[in-house]
Amino acid sequence: MCAWIHRLIASALLASFASWAAAQPYPSKPIRLIVPFPPGGTADITARTVAQALSQGLGQQVVIDNRAGADGAIAGIAVIAAPPDGYTLFFATTTALNAAPTLHKKPPYDPITAFTPISLVGKFGFFLMVHESVPAKTVAELMAHIRVNPGKVNYGTGNGTSILTTAQWAAVEKLDMVHVPYKGDAPASVDLIAGRVQLSIGTLSAGLLPQIKEGRVRVLATLLPNRSPLLPDVPTAAEAGLRLAISPWGGLFGPPGLSRELVDRIAAEMRSAAARSDVREGLDKIAFEVQASTPTEMAGLLADQLQIWQRAVQELGIERN
Repeated sequence: MCAWIHRLIASALLASFASWAAAQPYPSKPIRLIVPFPPGGTADITARTVAQALSQGLGQQVVIDNRAGADGAIAGIAVIAAPPDGYTLFFATTTALNAAPTLHKKPPYDPITAFTPISLVGKFGFFLMVHESVPAKTVAELMAHIRVNPGKVNYGTGNGTSILTTAQWAAVEKLDMVHVPYKGDAPASVDLIAGRVQLSIGTLSAGLLPQIKEGRVRVLATLLPNRSPLLPDVPTAAEAGLRLAISPWGGLFGPPGLSRELVDRIAAEMRSAAARSDVREGLDKIAFEVQASTPTEMAGLLADQLQIWQRAVQELGIERN
């Protein structure tokens, strides 16, 4: 048989396969959800809870792919490089889409144009916590302790929100502390519990709440707008005198160029997941407030928070790496 006939047959088969693949209803295979943090932290737990609900709604498994590091940019770059076919999604957070573009001299991407907004997932509950060795039961007492021990108090951060909020607080109150960065809230919490860092502004990662109840870690304030049902005796930042404009959020995004049809389908499933009582009750346990949105609302929140971050980094004179 002539070579050109072989090529013609191969071309016809390829075209037939492409047509068949395009005709398959979405999704026809497992979906990868990239998370910019290591396993065990609040973001990871949130993503896994949402992934399970999305799996049931979409009829295909949603597999978690943890890509920690570089303020979420490692995960973000992986999403940008993925085909816009709906089989790679991004559980993006304040760290990946607000911190990475503002805390680096050479931003890894423009978050406004590099991703396709799908839906808000919700708001993270952040808390100001100290090790039991710190002789402070209020924010005022903590600041007094830091001032009489300049350069002797270590604080851990596991994400960009922790970095900026602590920097804001330290700058406004003129607090001299030593920064110890981590790749996520889970490892930061381990060292807080052990006393290797004395304080942290972060989320309630796995295993931290029992340590709080046993008194090994003390919570002095929450960044939530209202007191958390998990810790009703803990004052809000406003009640404790902390003035912070950062809103720690998590949302679903896709690669650039994701079609409106796929965006709407995934957003609809996220709304269904957010309405489920088991999802809400599960995430209430880690102080995460589930809150789905439209793609347009997600894009608006991203843009608003990005401006706040850019202004704060400039005003505080935070050194970008």
